Amino acid sequence: MTKAARMRQAFKQMCFSGDLVNMVVAPDALSAKIAERTGFKAIFQAGYATSAGKLAQPDRGIADFGLMSETAREIVNAVDIPVFVDADTGYGDEQNIDRLVHVYENMGAAGLFIEDQTWPKRCGHMDGKTVISEEAMVSKIHAAVNARQHDDFLIMSRTDAYAVTGLDDAIERTRQYHKAGADLVFVEAPKTKDDLQKVADSFPDVPVMANMIENGKTPLLSNEEIHDMGFSIAVHPNVLIYTSTYATEKLLKDMVELGTTKRQLDHMVTFPQFNHFIGLDDINALEQKFATAPIKL
Repeated sequence: MTKAARMRQAFKQMCFSGDLVNMVVAPDALSAKIAERTGFKAIFQAGYATSAGKLAQPDRGIADFGLMSETAREIVNAVDIPVFVDADTGYGDEQNIDRLVHVYENMGAAGLFIEDQTWPKRCGHMDGKTVISEEAMVSKIHAAVNARQHDDFLIMSRTDAYAVTGLDDAIERTRQYHKAGADLVFVEAPKTKDDLQKVADSFPDVPVMANMIENGKTPLLSNEEIHDMGFSIAVHPNVLIYTSTYATEKLLKDMVELGTTKRQLDHMVTFPQFNHFIGLDDINALEQKFATAPIKL
C-alpha cells in the first residue's frame, strides 16, 4: 500500500471512529514534523497560517492555489501522518475544483474542504464575509465528489453563512452540502456554546468539525468539551503561527537591545539537537552507504 493510500485510509478511520480527531494547522513542513513528533495523529494545512507564514499577509484571498498546493506538498512529504487541506472556495468554477481535487489527491493529501464564501474570501472569523448561493455551492460539492479517484479521500463542506444569514440557514445549507456528497461538515464561527451545540445536534450521524481560534468569534473550548458536545474533529488553526510570532519577536528584541542571544538559550534547542531532529544523521548515513573512494591520480 502506498503512503497516500495509508494516509487516506487512516484519516477516514479516525473521522468515523467516534473518537475526537485533534488537529493543529501547520504553517510549514518543520512545524508539521514537530507536531507529528509530539503526538498529533493528523495535520491541517490552512489558508490563514499559509498566508501569514509564506507572505506575511492576512487571510484575504491573497494566497492562491499555487502557493497553497505547494505548501501542502511540502508538508505531506515531511510527515507520515494524514494531512487535510484547505481548498478555500475552489479557486474558480467546477473545472477548477476538478483539477484541485486531482492535484491534492495525487500529492497524498487525506482530504480537503471547500467553502461557500465569495472570492476573494477571508478568514472565517473576520468581518465582512459574503457567500454564494446554496445551489452554486452544491454544484461545487458535486464537482469535488465526482473528481476524486478514491472514496477514502474525504470531502468536507464549510459554510460561512452563520455570519451572513444566520444559524438556521447555515445548518440548512450544510444539510444540502452533505446530501450532495460531503463526507464531513463544518459550520464556521458560531458565536455561542448554544449555537455550537445546535450545530453538533443537527448532524448526529455525520463527522462535524469545530474550529478553535484564540480570541476569535467562537468560544475557546477544550478538546474534551468539544467531543462531549458531539463534534468529531477539533482544529486549532492559528496557535502555531501566533506562538512562533511571539517567541521570534521576544528573541529579536533581545538581540537588538542586548546584542546577544544568551538570555534566550534556555528557550532554544541546541545545534546538535536540531540537526538530529531534522534528520542529519539519516542523511549522513545515506551518504556513507553510497560513498565511493576518491580517485587517486
